[in-house]
Amino acid sequence: MDQPNRPARTRPAVKRITLPRARKPAEIREIFERFRAANPEPKGELESVNAFTLLVAVVLSAQATDAGVNKATRPLFAIADTPQKMLALGEDKVRDYIKTIGLFRTKAKNVVALCEKLIAEFGGEVPTTREALESLPGVGRKTANVVLNIAFGEITHAVDTHVFRVANRLRIAPGKNVLQVELGLEKAIPDEFGRHAHHWLILHGRYTCKALRPECARCIQNDLCDSADKRVA
Repeated sequence: MDQPNRPARTRPAVKRITLPRARKPAEIREIFERFRAANPEPKGELESVNAFTLLVAVVLSAQATDAGVNKATRPLFAIADTPQKMLALGEDKVRDYIKTIGLFRTKAKNVVALCEKLIAEFGGEVPTTREALESLPGVGRKTANVVLNIAFGEITHAVDTHVFRVANRLRIAPGKNVLQVELGLEKAIPDEFGRHAHHWLILHGRYTCKALRPECARCIQNDLCDSADKRVA
């Protein structure tokens, strides 16, 4: 029996994302010279007293504000500023300290497991390589980059939502995902700005180049910005 003719199936069209052209090196240098002139020594806003507490704070900061993390960790770090002391508290008590932070149950579990591994495999010290840091529970590439940069002075580019947005809007390192942006920043940013670059980008994205209502009128990069998101008064 002959089969009726059926229309050929067509695949839905794939929408291709075209990235804007990256800026020329001279323009990128100008951007970071302006950041440096406005804020020569930018600092991360997470509070810590040593490399270990910094590591814990960054782990806790996922999907949470720095202010919220600081409020929870001030009393915690006052009594537990080493892996040994944190482990002695135990998961239940750690959880009680950080219960105002999103995903606190999972994060408390990760912090305790992180402490166990630091003691068992690293002599209670925070490791100084990305590979070793990423082997710790709750630690991903962004967290490792923050710790390497702040605690150990390495030139790394931790890409969060703010850095991702600013890097794309200013065309410093256009990318479709955080890894593309991170690798683009490594190539684009002159070494003399490397130590502070991600702090400048985070602070700019957090307080000026905001996601929904960027404050373009007071932006120090206003005349260089040609983003479609730019707000013209």
